[in-house]
Amino acid sequence: MPKIEIMPSILAADMGNLEQACRDCESAGADQIHVDVMDGVFVPNISMGPAAVAMADKATELPLDVHLMLIQPQNHIEAFAKAGSDSILIHIEADCDVEDTLKKIRGLGCRSGITLNPDTPAEAIFQCLEKGSADEVLVMSVHPGFGGQKYIEAAEGKLAEIRRRWPEMPLSIDGGIDSETVKAAAAHGANLFVAGTSLFSASDLTSAVAEMRANAEADYGIKL
Repeated sequence: MPKIEIMPSILAADMGNLEQACRDCESAGADQIHVDVMDGVFVPNISMGPAAVAMADKATELPLDVHLMLIQPQNHIEAFAKAGSDSILIHIEADCDVEDTLKKIRGLGCRSGITLNPDTPAEAIFQCLEKGSADEVLVMSVHPGFGGQKYIEAAEGKLAEIRRRWPEMPLSIDGGIDSETVKAAAAHGANLFVAGTSLFSASDLTSAVAEMRANAEADYGIKL
């Protein structure tokens, strides 16, 4: 299975000092930076645009994992690719031709990702994965739109189902991830952990990243 990676979500960082937050994540030993993009339509909130990605691209050498919570992501992926995204993730629930949009993401030189909301069954993305259209899967363990929500345990079954079928697929989880919930998510096969509030509210970011990684590695795959 692919290696464990910790991905701080800068949505939870100090909005007045995002550039420094990105540098702090790199210094703390994070593996990637996660950028949450919301349009106020697909989810009930608005956050970040291509300019935030461009800022992060200048501030850090870490890969930028850009999560588009947009109703029509196909209209915006070129701008996010040009801004410096390394991976661009869209939702299976979006109003777009998912296969075509994933191909377009790859055509712009980025890794493609497909995302599932909590109420969407794992089977909804199987066709994408069988066709090899996605380079990464993101399972939401909260309803997208706001940070600081409680982890939804039902996501674990979807993680395990996807991991058993695609053992080498980079499999991400986002929502309510902290040093405790990361254990169960890892046990069910997640290897990429998006964490915002728990990391940026920690007294020491380096220690928080290290603890999350250690807890994930200790339980990785034991429920499969």
